[in-house]
Amino acid sequence: MPLAFDVPTVVAGYDSAALTLCSIGSHSALEVAAGARARGLRNLIVTEHGRDRTYADHYARKTDPPRGCVDATLPLAKFSDILDPSVQKDLLARNVIFVANRSFEVYLRQRYTYAQIEQGMRVPFFGSRTLLRAEERDEADNQYALLERAAVRYPKQFAAPSEIDRLVIVKAPHAKVSFERAFFLARSKDDYLHQCELLLANGMVDVAGLQGAVIEEFALGPSVNLNFFYSPLLDELELMGTDTRRQTNLEGLNSLPFAQAQALADEPVRLEEAGHIAATLTESMLEKAYSMGERFVRATQAGGARGIIGPFALQCIIVAGPPKDFIVYDVSLRIPGSPGTRFTPYSSYRWGRDVSVGERIAMEVVWARDGGQLADVLT
Repeated sequence: MPLAFDVPTVVAGYDSAALTLCSIGSHSALEVAAGARARGLRNLIVTEHGRDRTYADHYARKTDPPRGCVDATLPLAKFSDILDPSVQKDLLARNVIFVANRSFEVYLRQRYTYAQIEQGMRVPFFGSRTLLRAEERDEADNQYALLERAAVRYPKQFAAPSEIDRLVIVKAPHAKVSFERAFFLARSKDDYLHQCELLLANGMVDVAGLQGAVIEEFALGPSVNLNFFYSPLLDELELMGTDTRRQTNLEGLNSLPFAQAQALADEPVRLEEAGHIAATLTESMLEKAYSMGERFVRATQAGGARGIIGPFALQCIIVAGPPKDFIVYDVSLRIPGSPGTRFTPYSSYRWGRDVSVGERIAMEVVWARDGGQLADVLT
């Protein structure tokens, strides 16, 4: 289905001196706002009633002394109201370039299909608006298809519980919180059925969710998110930084002494994201990381597609081997959720100082604007 607007036409009508980076007020919105400010662009954060003080108060730009990073907020009753024609008209009048984050997908998907989102957003995206759907495992050309095309290693999958012959992780939709997944571990079909009973009993999953669950091998090793940035202007891939996740209630269970942990053996493991911490790589792994990222970018460009533009992340486990290697267990096809990537050294090795993902987005937009190439980085 063709897009409902033409990016060059929209951009031609913009005031290039007033370009505004905009995102949904969650996930990584402050990262985008701070990055825009660092490069002299405006920013706008779309907020939802009841969860706007972070942006409208605590981090709003103020003077005497200068502080804060958020230029303006656009309050809505619900995030999904962003597709209302009046809101879209307002965003266009503000010269908005939209930066999609995971919360944008999650909250709008409660009300709209991906096709409706792709067509209903009349403002240009920094990045690919059509690749967002590939994060969903039930899409035809999903992240697994991209990883396969890129020859990137990912966990072995099992079609049915009867095939389980090793430790697996089961990823099912959460029954009570639509934008979360319920995870559990199992070693066999019997163990799988036992865990299902526990989760069904406490309402974390339902039968329909279990029927569509992904069952995949549990990779043993430390996790690391490889946060990349592909620049169409430079035709180069950058490693912006690396981090790992802090998750509930896994973190609490991991900190328990063995006897207490055994007493909670039937406690369902919760892998809700609580935050991120910096985690560096050994230099011997950098070449593998870059090679994997470059293959992935090329895979998204197959068949003449625009492919990746800007930030994306390959979420990995480093397994012992030999040889020591990455296994990618998840993919983020937009700005990652961790603002701490700049506290790893990789962007400073490239740019001579720490550069956040938000600022790197703004850098690309400014270069594209000044070089008359905005259409090359927007979709």
